Amino acid sequence: MDLPEYATLKTETAAPHVLLVTLNRPEIANTLNTQMGRDFIDLWTRLTEDAGDIRCVVLTGSGDRIFCAGADLKERNGMTREQWQRQHELFERHYWALADLPVPIIAAVNGHAYAGGFEAVLSCDFAYAVKTARFALTEVSLGIMPGAGGTQNLPRAVGERRAKEIIMTARPFSAQQAYEWGILNEVCEPGELMPKVLATAAAIAGNAPMSIRQVKKSVRFGMQMELKTAYRFEVEAYNHLVETEDRYEGIKAFNEKRKPVFKGK
Repeated sequence: MDLPEYATLKTETAAPHVLLVTLNRPEIANTLNTQMGRDFIDLWTRLTEDAGDIRCVVLTGSGDRIFCAGADLKERNGMTREQWQRQHELFERHYWALADLPVPIIAAVNGHAYAGGFEAVLSCDFAYAVKTARFALTEVSLGIMPGAGGTQNLPRAVGERRAKEIIMTARPFSAQQAYEWGILNEVCEPGELMPKVLATAAAIAGNAPMSIRQVKKSVRFGMQMELKTAYRFEVEAYNHLVETEDRYEGIKAFNEKRKPVFKGK
């Protein structure tokens, strides 16, 4: 897939059908500024409109200490209310587009993830992290509150009572705690993070692309429905796959005892 060169992001094909996206502001903790918001919106829009041969995305940060420390508070210093709100509306569109991305996205948390950086992790489908990473939603210590999905995505991951404690205290917690509470799928040694994440991304990319998209849609929206309606939604998603070329290929390959070649059709 042909993508433009972004000022704040680095994109590369890390494996067949796998796009690696790296927050690329290591000199200032990969913080989210206005330009990064614009870059993300452009990237997510392109992938939503036509992902081409991309079947899985991995999101990480540059360097080996910090995934993302949240918003760039130096840029925000002295902003008027109108300027702040305009910027935040840009950030809102970025996080919503990230959460709604049709293809799965895995967070590879290479270091600390605070505030909006942690909210980005929560907006991904799931996450692996290095064991030295720490997490926090620090907004209440700055006179604001999480405004990019934190108060909604965190309780869905860890439960209401734990989420309130995390948000209201603004205290950092470890990668091991994040794993035990359901935020992370795996804690890795620093040198093992990207190989493990890319192996998982490759496994996803090797499955039927339309099936993966329907699974993501069914889980995401079904979780917001009462159970009987969610069952019906799942069946509708299932039925959409019955007459696809990939479904025929999958059954044929199984009976021929070979690996299927999926085309996303």
